[in-house]
Amino acid sequence: MRLAFAVLCAALVSFGPIARGQSSNPPPPPTTPAPDAAAKNDVAAEMALQKTLSASGSDRAALVRNLEQYLLQYPDAPRRADVYRALVEACQQLQDDACALNYSERLIAVQPDDSDMMLVAVGYLQRKDDEASLTRAAGYITRVLDRVEKSIPEQRPARQSAVEWREQQNNFLMVLYYLRGKVEDRQHDEGPAIKDLETSYSIRANGLAAELLGEIAERKNDPAKAIEEYTLAFVLPDSGPAGKVDHREVRQKLGNVWRAVHGGSEQGLGEEILTAYDRLAAPPAAVSAASRNKDAKDTLAFVLRRLDGTPMSLSTVKGKVVVLSFWATWCGPCAELEPMLIQVAKTYEGNRDVAFFAVNSDEDEAQVPPFVQHVKWDIPIVYADGLDEFLQVESLPTVVVLDRDGKIVYRVGGLDLRQFSNSLNAALQNALAGH
Repeated sequence: MRLAFAVLCAALVSFGPIARGQSSNPPPPPTTPAPDAAAKNDVAAEMALQKTLSASGSDRAALVRNLEQYLLQYPDAPRRADVYRALVEACQQLQDDACALNYSERLIAVQPDDSDMMLVAVGYLQRKDDEASLTRAAGYITRVLDRVEKSIPEQRPARQSAVEWREQQNNFLMVLYYLRGKVEDRQHDEGPAIKDLETSYSIRANGLAAELLGEIAERKNDPAKAIEEYTLAFVLPDSGPAGKVDHREVRQKLGNVWRAVHGGSEQGLGEEILTAYDRLAAPPAAVSAASRNKDAKDTLAFVLRRLDGTPMSLSTVKGKVVVLSFWATWCGPCAELEPMLIQVAKTYEGNRDVAFFAVNSDEDEAQVPPFVQHVKWDIPIVYADGLDEFLQVESLPTVVVLDRDGKIVYRVGGLDLRQFSNSLNAALQNALAGH
């Protein structure tokens, strides 16, 4: 997010005079000078900017002083956004937080879609740590989150694959939810903080979110939850897109809570840590998921894997109505739909004629166990192992209902929260009745 100082100044110099039509400012009202006079003013502002940069040389302190004087003389300069950006970089180099924050927020005001600059501002606002600053920080993060969540694969750069784009998006979302949860925690807003931190962890298992969830649990006098979260933070990698975890510090927090619960002893803690490590380890995958059922001719011929790697043959549910919900850890709508599916499944508890499965389609299966550890869905979870390709699942979430003969009688892609439960219930009733 930090800008290259030399490149930035070179860009300011190299643009050359700006034509009137290129200005980002709105057209002047009728009371302003005539267009020729306005154009001359723009040229004068550009010439003054070039002189300011030349006079400043490579002295960042001089650049800040001179650009601030320039803005006093030309407050509506055609390239004031570029000037703000240069000031942010120079102030960062001078370690002047107040200055960097001031001009980053000025830039956001004129370029409200600048996500990078919003995150720069968030960092400085968090350091201030007062209520007004934290509220602004949360607002900026929410704006960036909204933009990232609404982006689509078709908007990715031409040279970036869909898999690479998805990985990048997941990293963005994981970091953003963690940052907002951290800000909310500082505001003592524990409910939203817990929700955002758990969302961050569900997108990508990360020690920073787990550690902060442990701290919140400890403050809420929930030692069992604190031990669980601190243990996860300790066994997960110490670094990632959101930052670095201090394993030594986490170990101390974990030990303190464990001893408080176990009468001052750490007996059993090592076993707890090893169990968590084994639980988070990726299941063995000797062959690719797509090739596991390459010879299957129908859905019920598929043999899928449970999370622990043991096989689960769909032939065992032949004669039942089967619900298959395809999902992935990176899929936001899936996280909204699955709890609704679980509520529908609860209405069929004890009905041996219906079976529900949450079918995971992640390419990186290492993300799945830690995700499930947090969401704790109480319907059977299996890996797709080629079933998604066989059924031509092209979007997530997708829910499929098979009748007693294994034929598809209901299929819906995407998420319509208003209609999903009713339409799925209707499909199940029809399938059970043999319609």
